[in-house]
Amino acid sequence: MTAAATRAGAPAAASGAGTNPWLIAIVVALASFMEVLDTTIANVALPYIAGGMGVSEDEASWVVTTYLVSNAIVLTASSFLARMLGRKAFFLICLGLFTLSSIMCGFAPNLNALLLFRILQGFGGGGMVPVAQSILADVFPPAKRGQAFALFGVAVVVAPVVGPTLGGWISDNWSWQWCFLINAPVGVLAMALIAVLLSAPKRQQSQQQGNAFDIIGFILVATFLGALEVVLDRGLEDDWFASRFIVTFSVICAAAFVLMIPWEMSHRNPMIDLKMVATRQFGACFVVMLITGAILLATTQFLPQLVQQNFGYTATWAGLLLSPGGLVTMAMMFVVGRIAGKVQPKYLIVAGAVLIAASMYQMTNVYGDLGFWYMARSRMLLGVGLPLIFIPIMTASYDGIAQSKTDQASALINAARNTGSSIGVSIVSNVLTHRQQFHQSRLVESVLPSSVQYQDTLHRVTDYFVAQGNALLQAQQQAIQWIGQQVQAQASFLAYMDAFWVLMLISLAAVPLALTLRKVKLGGPVAMGH
Repeated sequence: MTAAATRAGAPAAASGAGTNPWLIAIVVALASFMEVLDTTIANVALPYIAGGMGVSEDEASWVVTTYLVSNAIVLTASSFLARMLGRKAFFLICLGLFTLSSIMCGFAPNLNALLLFRILQGFGGGGMVPVAQSILADVFPPAKRGQAFALFGVAVVVAPVVGPTLGGWISDNWSWQWCFLINAPVGVLAMALIAVLLSAPKRQQSQQQGNAFDIIGFILVATFLGALEVVLDRGLEDDWFASRFIVTFSVICAAAFVLMIPWEMSHRNPMIDLKMVATRQFGACFVVMLITGAILLATTQFLPQLVQQNFGYTATWAGLLLSPGGLVTMAMMFVVGRIAGKVQPKYLIVAGAVLIAASMYQMTNVYGDLGFWYMARSRMLLGVGLPLIFIPIMTASYDGIAQSKTDQASALINAARNTGSSIGVSIVSNVLTHRQQFHQSRLVESVLPSSVQYQDTLHRVTDYFVAQGNALLQAQQQAIQWIGQQVQAQASFLAYMDAFWVLMLISLAAVPLALTLRKVKLGGPVAMGH
């Protein structure tokens, strides 16, 4: 949503008399930061959750899936609910639900209760962040909105980076419950400040805009997005279409999608405007946001996994590896917020995509002797590129959109980022799994016990273990085991190389899409998507 939505009749939440709008921006960004943080903070805590509740890690991974699904479902209805209840009231309801469910997650007695509370948490968070950008549009004059949304963008982009670091440190030093309980004091403080700082004008009835709730469209869209999230998140663990569960949800997803198209195309007030997605300008922006979401979350999830599995990093140090890139992103958000009003969005997006591709190319050289700062510098280069896409894509996506359609545009861009994140993680997970199996089978073919190279390596490694005080037979068994471990390690490195090649190609796919964008009028308000 943007200020255009407000002028079109959407209810506005305005700052109270004499209130500093930057204080409101900080509070709103903080609340949004919490919500986005919870998309990644639980990932590194899954082994602790599984151990604490006596379940498998596969079962514990539903903690992440349920949050993503409920988040995606409520997102499509957020614009209607905000208009019906008023932005301030809706924001406070969402923030309250998110905070309360976070506390309940921390005290959940079993996995089923935890999953239920995570669903509620996803409902609260999914409705909260899209409305936050509308509040910022209301309290800032047009000349200041670019900088305000840059601050908001810091929360959106940096939170997934902070999540693994914070979650790893909390899980290592305290307990996994605090990954959720830390939301309580922040949420209560944010609710109090929002209640005091914002004043809500008398809301208008949504019917005045001719925008009655499309219940059938909501069910179809929610079913499609929810089932898609389940398939993407659970496909690899359940062996994709060899699983009846995945096949069932794939059929549900496909059926909802097929039914959704004619209904939304013919309905007077559709839940999502498919004609908007089909336009060159908005459609290209939608796909670029899918790509950006895929790159952001995939790299955030799998770089820590790489250094933990192959370099022996702790969860805390794996998270710290992302920190320099997060600091660069924070700084670049404000830089891009200033230059976005002077340079055409498509050129900034191209520059950002090329820098991200360069960062992924650096990581295709991954091997066992790489140090902390090599990978940190690659992440910092990614941190330069991401803001060059995030802020300009908002300017481009809203260009030419009717004022009455900005609510839907916001929801669609938000959905693109969330869905792209799941797609990116799913793609990289599958590349790593299948390519590691491929490389291991190829490497094993070269490890022939009868070969001179194998015998020479076995002899030298056996001598090493004998020198450590082991008996000859035991040393020889250790040497064979060591060779097997080296084969597995090399297969893993080669698989990660392949994954980074794929991410590089995905990044480059944004370049031709960006070049199709038309020039926009510079200096106008910038809207930021979640």
